Amino acid sequence: MSRTNGGDVIVVGGGIIGLATAWELARRGHAVDVIERGVPGREASWAGAGMLAPLAEARRTGAFLDLSLASFERHRAFAAALAAASGIQPEYRTAGKLLVACDDAQLRALEEHLGTWAEHFGVERLSGEEARRLEPALSPAVRDAFFIARDHQVDNRRLSRALWVAAVRVGARVLHGNGAAAVLTEGSRVAGVRLVDGVELPTRWVVVAAGAWSGQLDGLPRPLPVHPVRGQIANLFLVPPPLTRTVVTPDCYIVPRADGRVLTGSTMEHAGFRPHPTAAGIARLLAGAIAAVPTLADAPLAGAWAGLRPGTPDELPILGPDPEVEGLVYATGHFRNGILLAPITAEIVADIIAGRSPAQPLEPFRLERFQQPGPAVAPAPQPEA
Repeated sequence: MSRTNGGDVIVVGGGIIGLATAWELARRGHAVDVIERGVPGREASWAGAGMLAPLAEARRTGAFLDLSLASFERHRAFAAALAAASGIQPEYRTAGKLLVACDDAQLRALEEHLGTWAEHFGVERLSGEEARRLEPALSPAVRDAFFIARDHQVDNRRLSRALWVAAVRVGARVLHGNGAAAVLTEGSRVAGVRLVDGVELPTRWVVVAAGAWSGQLDGLPRPLPVHPVRGQIANLFLVPPPLTRTVVTPDCYIVPRADGRVLTGSTMEHAGFRPHPTAAGIARLLAGAIAAVPTLADAPLAGAWAGLRPGTPDELPILGPDPEVEGLVYATGHFRNGILLAPITAEIVADIIAGRSPAQPLEPFRLERFQQPGPAVAPAPQPEA
């Protein structure tokens, strides 16, 4: 593009959330700039496994489950539109997920996690034999399972690239390798963004979507309670894949890809901004995967990596306009659900900027909840795995 000044919207952060938001805004006619410190889509968006798991992530009915289900229901059309716009297939798959237990304690943990409310969403309880009929590679030690049909997946790396291409094709400008240093304001109104190299881009709207780095942005009217939560993944390779659907054990999840990759994750560690896998973390994941699917013991180890999820004190996203600074909007803190919540988050931000009421209530997710009496406390750092 020939534009040399800032767009009317600047999105700070080029991960799944930032790129999806930029694509949606550009499709609605906005001049959008995405500011990304590194390579777009190469942080938490690249490191994940692409699971779309509204029931597994929500622990109870309420606003977060409603938000997750609303976004989940949009994903099929979202993937199709994105493939048409970019020429890249996100590999949307609908095989569902098996949660497996090998003893009474694990079964009780699953029952407590899912709760009785899950029955209303088509969660099916299976015996070990029934689970092995679905997935013959499961260990004989698996004695109980739950099958969640409303649990899909995408290839998150292909999704990231597709969003980047689609956003640029519809007119967004993606500036990477020179991150945002500060939000600029004039009085109580957003005025622009200052980049790390000192260049200032004027704008009317700033969307904070920088993932785990959102709290590092200067110029915000108050501290943003977003912290990094490291997740490690081991990548095995086996052709044909031993599974047709995602399998979750108490120790790990196992996500098969059509090309033979088998992703095994993931840890949750408060290790600061240290995005590297560790021997202990990967060893635990591999042990859990082999215990559930013994044929993985002979699979080649094709790699391992880690990513930094954007956590918040209550593990819920921060969505909505700033209560004091006009033109400042938050779309961050999605923790383990950035890929799942990308379509609905993009819609919400675009509706806010258009002056419309978002399709989902924002009160439970607004930044102001952390200014209420008795705010939640961020988790204490944990030892590095």
